[in-house]
Amino acid sequence: MTTGQCLLVNDGTFLAVGPSGDITGERGAHPHGLFARDARHLSRWQLTVDGSTPTVLMSAESSGATATTVLTPPASRAEAPAITVFREQRVVDGTLVERIRLSSNRAVACHTLLALTVDADFADQFELRSDHRWYEKPHTVRTRAALPDGVEFGYRRREWHSRTAIRAQPAPDAVEETGSGARRLCWRLDVPPHGSAELTLRVEAHPHGAPEPVTEAADIFPPAAREELPVPDAWPGLAQACEQGLEDLAALRVAATGPDGEPRRVPGAGVPWFLTLLGRHAAITSLFALPGRPEPAAATLLALAAAQATGEDADRLAQPGKIVHELRHGELAHFGQVPYGQYYGSVDSTPLFLMLLGAHAEATGDDKLAQRLERHARAAVDWMFHSGGLGDHGYLRYQADEGGLANQSWKDSPGAICFADGTAAKGVITAAAPQGYAYDGLRRTAHLARASWGDARYADRLDAAAEELRARFLADFWLPDQDFPALALDGAGRRADALASDAGHLLWTGILDEERGRAVGRRLLSPAFFTGWGLRTLAAGQEAYHPLSYHRGSVWPHDGAIAALGLARYGLAQEARTLTRGLLDMAARYGYRMPEVIAGYARTEHPDPVPYPHACSPQGWSAASPLALLTAITLA
Repeated sequence: MTTGQCLLVNDGTFLAVGPSGDITGERGAHPHGLFARDARHLSRWQLTVDGSTPTVLMSAESSGATATTVLTPPASRAEAPAITVFREQRVVDGTLVERIRLSSNRAVACHTLLALTVDADFADQFELRSDHRWYEKPHTVRTRAALPDGVEFGYRRREWHSRTAIRAQPAPDAVEETGSGARRLCWRLDVPPHGSAELTLRVEAHPHGAPEPVTEAADIFPPAAREELPVPDAWPGLAQACEQGLEDLAALRVAATGPDGEPRRVPGAGVPWFLTLLGRHAAITSLFALPGRPEPAAATLLALAAAQATGEDADRLAQPGKIVHELRHGELAHFGQVPYGQYYGSVDSTPLFLMLLGAHAEATGDDKLAQRLERHARAAVDWMFHSGGLGDHGYLRYQADEGGLANQSWKDSPGAICFADGTAAKGVITAAAPQGYAYDGLRRTAHLARASWGDARYADRLDAAAEELRARFLADFWLPDQDFPALALDGAGRRADALASDAGHLLWTGILDEERGRAVGRRLLSPAFFTGWGLRTLAAGQEAYHPLSYHRGSVWPHDGAIAALGLARYGLAQEARTLTRGLLDMAARYGYRMPEVIAGYARTEHPDPVPYPHACSPQGWSAASPLALLTAITLA
């Protein structure tokens, strides 16, 4: 989707500007601003030259962590502009650095008035969404203070305090009030004949509660040269997609802490709305990267262990042993106006944690981390059997959280878990995909118990529980008339008979037997599911299907990557390759950056993938999807 927006992301901070490099204070699906820790630290950043808005010659375009823009003052064909304005913007260490260069086009000196209108509204990201919600923010105080070389904006609400400092070199000749709270920084610049004049601005965001900068943390996603990636020559597009994915994953790192308070960098979920630690996303992203990049898995496991619940908190859905769904650092989370400060509203983060712990030990041949986190793993298993429902009810289950998430599996939008006719499943929900994660998590934890913890009795119990879960699942979820698994069981135990891509997750985790798994895999490559770009989240032809629905017909690259791994697991090599080619063709249309999600229209309906209007980009598990596809074609 063309948004007219240029995006720079680095180490938990991101900048979103318009074509001219300006920030307009825009809200909605693609908000403008400089963002750090869930707050907007720069809401206006608008340049004028001699009192006029410049004309854009070259729109803001990013290259790595830098964006460049070329502008001129308004001019005509008869009178060419006297100067050209070159803007270079970088985001580094939580700071926006902008270099503005005025280049003279004439043989005589130019005298130019340059002005930059700036403001910081400190809006929480939840305030900027297009969901028509409004949040009271009592006792707030905003301040503006002149600095010798710029201006500082402050924001205070009781103990909450954030600020943004804007400094310039050379210092502005004047800092003017605008009547709106914004400030206008002004420079009178002399540009010599065919020469140039420059100024540099630094915008430093100081969010409330920000940790000290981490200098010792390893780069968990170092960009790799093409020759470092073991990509077969027959898959050149895959090499490019992997390179872009690694670059995006490096940019999406966010700060976290381990069990002993040690600093870590973990995969953030996506920009603009989810540049934070989400348990499910970080675990799946790390699983995708694990064969070639084990560092993010280790960091993610330690961060999730540190945030593991140790007690009950109904408002946050916390229960002992449960793995966190989401961590937020914004003002609304701090004051409890949204529940996501440390929120446990996912039924699948906990088994995914166990999957990742076992997979990390297997991939690295090193069980030191598994030994260190044995207590956390056992607590996670206990949660699955007790609070999670596996012991009393035979499955992991959840019910809608009023004020939080209605659905708590990966398809977590309202109405995503439904019947084929579109009726939403009600009551206590037993979604299919988390049962597959539970099966695989139990099997992997049993292996750790036997091989690393010296507890064969515990291992035998977990292996037996996994096989019992598999047998129950095949009996309770299978739709005989469709030869396909149900999406979920509702509160009355009825099978939600929508045919959904979650079946690919069941292949990935191995909970289906060989015969049914192969039948499901072939069905996923039918035209009802496979668009030519990827797999629809819900098969076309059902009343519930909608190609522009977030989880009821759209196409998610990570969902297809999971299915490709599952197809390879069940020996469906040709199907895995076909799906991989479709996903790579889609990536090529986006400069090899995998989007979070696209619309569910078939390739035969439109020659290019149709964007989904609210997609994040870059996005964590989409960025890691090419790495999963590399594993899939290697196994296929």
